[in-house]
Amino acid sequence: MLNIAYLECSKCGDSINAEHPQTVCTKDAGALYVRYDLKSLRSTFTPDSLHGRVENLWRYKEVLPAGKPVSLGEGFTPLVPIRGIPNVLIKDESRNPTGSFKARGLSVGMTMARHYGLEKLALPSAGNAASALAAYCAASGVKAHIFMPKDVPLANLVECRSCGAEVTLVDGTVSDCVAIVDRCKQTKGWFDISSLKEPFRLEGKKTMGYEIAEQLNWKLPDAVLFPTGGGVGLIGIWKAFEEMEELGWIGSMRPKMIAVQAEGVPPSSKPGMSGRFLQSTGKVRKQSHLDCVCPNPMAITSF
Repeated sequence: MLNIAYLECSKCGDSINAEHPQTVCTKDAGALYVRYDLKSLRSTFTPDSLHGRVENLWRYKEVLPAGKPVSLGEGFTPLVPIRGIPNVLIKDESRNPTGSFKARGLSVGMTMARHYGLEKLALPSAGNAASALAAYCAASGVKAHIFMPKDVPLANLVECRSCGAEVTLVDGTVSDCVAIVDRCKQTKGWFDISSLKEPFRLEGKKTMGYEIAEQLNWKLPDAVLFPTGGGVGLIGIWKAFEEMEELGWIGSMRPKMIAVQAEGVPPSSKPGMSGRFLQSTGKVRKQSHLDCVCPNPMAITSF
């Protein structure tokens, strides 16, 4: 049984039924956000209701789309203090299965793929998302078709192949991998599970926001510094904050959201991409791939 009220286009605002698998809005290709009936949850889904639940992302099941998860133990990663730097904590996402926060999104994405009966999933990736998809597909008996640049980190390649994924190494960038998936997914019968090309990976990533609030006793930090490529994790965290406010768990104050990006891959810092919540730190280092290979931890701080 789905918890979803409807899917909402992030561009035109249209409501879309979630009964069948969806990709993007058919009118304007806008990314789809999952919406829940939060008002009806206010009396039963409270911070106190979390006591005693398993410490993984599915502890927030009321604001996740399905009740039968595909889980490898992802989520509820610790906040670790930095010695010698007061008021700064590291959310150590390397504790997730396959070593990155990508496991969060693929856990929820695979849960919904199984719910819809999807059997072939395709993904272009520079590494971490591919490893996560391969692992969760292996846990679900679903075939993963992964396209990565040929100079992808060896660890990611080994992880994907050891989990039984069909891996194609591409002489080019992640953009070339994206083009291959776009060109072939219809004829091959693949479902494209790329970020923001389906609604549910974002839902897994948003649980970082719920965890930050819970681990800080429902008081948000002054700032969140987030290493990112396309910024989907930041969008998810912000969505979590909005949901928690509607649930009555937090107030209207928000942290400053700061994106840390590779020099050659700064989409979130480009004009028109920052929106109302995002500040970019600017250039960090050069990167050969179009996607950004980011370190896993994020820092949260109080000034």
